[in-house]
Amino acid sequence: MRNTPALIGRQGAYEAAVPLDPWYVTGLTDGEGCFCISFAIRAKLRTGLEVRPPFWLSLNRRDLGLLEDLQAFFGCGWIRESKRDRTFKYEVRSTRELTSRILPHFERFPLRGCKARSCAGFSRVCEMIEQGDHLRRSGLREIVDVAVQLNLGKRRHSRATLLMVLDEVKG
Repeated sequence: MRNTPALIGRQGAYEAAVPLDPWYVTGLTDGEGCFCISFAIRAKLRTGLEVRPPFWLSLNRRDLGLLEDLQAFFGCGWIRESKRDRTFKYEVRSTRELTSRILPHFERFPLRGCKARSCAGFSRVCEMIEQGDHLRRSGLREIVDVAVQLNLGKRRHSRATLLMVLDEVKG
């Protein structure tokens, strides 16, 4: 089952199920996908920070069927409407599903350009979370550094703020 393209529910021109091509999935992700590492400040956590590594792909409502095909292809995740930008998003947040289904696909069918760099950093952070590094301040510092390099756009919390939260935590 690992990275075997799922057969989609819609019919092709000759009434046969049409498989979603893995290279098409990679190309679609290169254009419309996002590998992101986000943080939430959580006072109740021992480290003060929660790490969230979502992968998502956004498309217009007209392409909702394509997102459903993508969900079937990977066999995980969910689709939600984003009212903020009036799109639909296929999203996977489970680190286990990311490391067992999403990231192996991109190892076999690699991205190119800056998205390949994002995927590599994202993969590193998911691996660190799987190893429990996000539960220690030193591991979280490294995750913050990778995330800052990975997500060059607007961030909710700056690197300085995240590190300050880590420094304030006792224990």
